[in-house]
Amino acid sequence: MPHQLILAALPEEADALFAGQGEAIAAAPFALRRVGDVTIVTCGLGKVNAATAAALWAERVQPAALLMSGTCGRLTGIAGDTFWLAEAVQHDYGAARPDGFVTYPAGDWPMGDAADRPFAAMPDPGLCLPHARIASGDAFVEDPALAARLVAMGCHLVDMEVAAVAQVATKLRLPWAAVKATTDDANGASAGDFTINLRAAAARAAAAVELLVRRLNNS
Repeated sequence: MPHQLILAALPEEADALFAGQGEAIAAAPFALRRVGDVTIVTCGLGKVNAATAAALWAERVQPAALLMSGTCGRLTGIAGDTFWLAEAVQHDYGAARPDGFVTYPAGDWPMGDAADRPFAAMPDPGLCLPHARIASGDAFVEDPALAARLVAMGCHLVDMEVAAVAQVATKLRLPWAAVKATTDDANGASAGDFTINLRAAAARAAAAVELLVRRLNNS
């Protein structure tokens, strides 16, 4: 059976995956739990933490895919509260110019004409979730002006990790997938809404990722 590596930024998100199952393993600098042929890593917030954990543990466990579960903010009126992330972009990678910030595909030279080239997830194995594009960056978005810029990029959701995991997966030539559930609307109320809704949203995402693991292991 193929091994699956699942990343979650927060302990609440990781604990919701296969809740109460498996064995915690001492593996500094990241918390780790093994459930059969699944390794769950609590990577911490932000792109650097996510990319470091993804690269480190992909090398160690040789997974069939890089997966991510967790929570996010909503940018648009897209229907649903739990989403298959079909595409991911890094909204804070690019060029700061006098007329504004220009986004480029992560890893490209941030010069010349910008190109819209998001990281694309593996094919959806039939989770029956709405598909969305997520913008990832090292900022918790509470600013309507930034949210509007991300909407103009074609993004529906915002978080701090998925596109970094997608970049690592692309470098390693591994398929990737992520499911995230919304906690807030990326506005002035986001900090309070996130705190209130974190556990319920983490549970929704975890249920979908557990189904994803079963589908991948039976394919």
